[in-house]
Amino acid sequence: MAKYKIRTVLLVCAGFLIVTFGCAYHTHEIMGSGSAKASDMASYLQMKNNRIDSNLASEIALIYLEEARAENINHDVAFAQMCIETGFLSYGGTAGAEQFNFCGLGVFNTATKGESFTDMRMGVRAHIQHLKAYASPVPPVNEIVDPRYKYVKKGSAKYVYQLTGKWATDPAYGRKVDKLTAELREYSRKNSIRN
Repeated sequence: MAKYKIRTVLLVCAGFLIVTFGCAYHTHEIMGSGSAKASDMASYLQMKNNRIDSNLASEIALIYLEEARAENINHDVAFAQMCIETGFLSYGGTAGAEQFNFCGLGVFNTATKGESFTDMRMGVRAHIQHLKAYASPVPPVNEIVDPRYKYVKKGSAKYVYQLTGKWATDPAYGRKVDKLTAELREYSRKNSIRN
């Protein structure tokens, strides 16, 4: 009888911790490889924003995959974060599409436009490098194009949920990125089963 009571108490406590602290979202690491295919990332983006040209969706998905692999960053996480930061490339916030700023670099409030980059690849590269700065003390493989790289405490966020309070002040930020990462992975997994 005592064993049953202890087990029940432990289960209730575990459930309380997951609900209260969101332990279930501590699963996505920033470093490592993603599982979504570039074609699935592109179609997922178009599903969320049907105004996006298929060539643009394919190009940005492929660049995210390539740049993330070069730096050993989980491309699922990076792509999901880009989707959140840009509203699935619909923008509408402070930074505009012409800036190629896919992650809100340098945007501190509605009065600051943030950083600008020469082209799509450099904008994605800066995003990946900024993620790597948080996730690892190892410097980027490619030349640093992220102008804010030097300000990050290296290796201070190995998991997505740890970006809350560092990348953004939104108390739900890490959970949002983590949830969208899981949604993207599931979308890609279902596409693989269908095809």
